[in-house]
Amino acid sequence: MKVYSILRLALACLLLHTTIVLAEEAQPLEANQAIEVQVQRLSEELRCLVCQNQTLADSHADLALDLKREIREMATKGMSDKEIVDYLVERYGDFVRYRPPLKSSTVLLWVGPFGLLLAGGVGLFLQLRRRQTMTTDAPLSAEEARKVSELLDKES
Repeated sequence: MKVYSILRLALACLLLHTTIVLAEEAQPLEANQAIEVQVQRLSEELRCLVCQNQTLADSHADLALDLKREIREMATKGMSDKEIVDYLVERYGDFVRYRPPLKSSTVLLWVGPFGLLLAGGVGLFLQLRRRQTMTTDAPLSAEEARKVSELLDKES
């Protein structure tokens, strides 16, 4: 029984060692390294249209892979970064950019978070101020002072 366990363990180790030895580094899809660098650079600047909070480089969605393939094809044709981005913006709108440019249609994207932060700060300030005025000690009326004195006298 022990011999079979040792043989199984040895076989498992041999299989693991074989896979490690035969493993190779993933080869880039394009033989031209400059094109792969351009595709990677653009993939980090463009948004995945499915995930929406990830760049094309971070996403593994089918559409992201298709967009990367399309970018690779345009780069192979010799198109510049600007031409590729302009083509994708024309096709998908400014939303395809991970950092859209500041213009009238995207001003809410740039100013909105700061406006919400400011509104939250003002709301917090007002709430703390209202809370402070509610907790200020008011002097006891004569009736309240008499009741407190009676309670203290009873305990003594």
